[in-house]
Amino acid sequence: MKAPAIVVVTPALASANNGNWQTAQRWARWLARHYRVRLTDRWQGGGEALMIALHARRSAPSVAAWGQAHPQRPLLLVLTGTDLYRDIDTDADAQRSLALADRLVVLNECGPQQLAPALRAKATVMLQSSTARKPRVKSSRLLRALMVGHLREEKSPQTLFDAARRLAGRADIRIDHIGAALDPALGAQAEQLAAECPGYRWLGALPHAATRARIQAAHLLVHSSRMEGGAHVVIEAVTSGTPVLASRIDGNVGLLGLDYGGYFDCGDASALAALLERARDDAAMLTALRAQCALRAPLFAPERERQTLLALVTTLLPSADAALETLKDMP
Repeated sequence: MKAPAIVVVTPALASANNGNWQTAQRWARWLARHYRVRLTDRWQGGGEALMIALHARRSAPSVAAWGQAHPQRPLLLVLTGTDLYRDIDTDADAQRSLALADRLVVLNECGPQQLAPALRAKATVMLQSSTARKPRVKSSRLLRALMVGHLREEKSPQTLFDAARRLAGRADIRIDHIGAALDPALGAQAEQLAAECPGYRWLGALPHAATRARIQAAHLLVHSSRMEGGAHVVIEAVTSGTPVLASRIDGNVGLLGLDYGGYFDCGDASALAALLERARDDAAMLTALRAQCALRAPLFAPERERQTLLALVTTLLPSADAALETLKDMP
């Protein structure tokens, strides 16, 4: 007896090197221990028992095709930041995806509040995870801050640019920036800033392993996004013992908690610069943020995310669970 088949649809495959790809790859790996799994950027037919689709708008063609081909088979839809905080309010394709989904997944604790009351009943909060890494010993000569995010408007790199200019006179504060220039104009600004401000370096896109190592080595991660579903890079920082300075948006608050001490108002470069200066000048601040992050870290344990995912899939495929038990008993 064959295990049931699942298709995971993600608009971002390995070449995108972003959080959606990391999520899809991680889930496919876990599910492959129990099911037959296919990972694709667009579903164009197949006999799978379940579709898991990331992104209501960008995966809308696959979701619609699934609904037409298999109206009785379950669909699990994962909502990204641009889904929750922009597209589902105005985009007809995203709204149709919501209607077709049997269950919805949101990736931060504030996410359900963004859904219409009628949709909240089918929503599950699933915090993403990352393997824990030991904090690295940090230099006492300077403060090294790191921002990880492709250069596009949603990540608000302009906030970091402006903060770096305000800190140009602080030779003891260094800012590294990892991310591809998805917006060429922002890439040009990053190049100009690096030429003007020795304390700012734009490193471009880096492999995931190299990025994770730099997160471990930084004193702070800066996350200035305008919208996020639940940024995986924030979770990687927390599970590496690296505290975060984050814009006060639902996607960040839903990961770090309401009372977290490292927030600045979205777009407020002056406040970000002030936090970076305080982190350099007041050692107690970093200690306090590190302690708050340590309290949140267990929420991002891989086993917690894995169990939530498998429980949700079992709910949608109860017959699949019975089939797996049968397989276990077979010689």
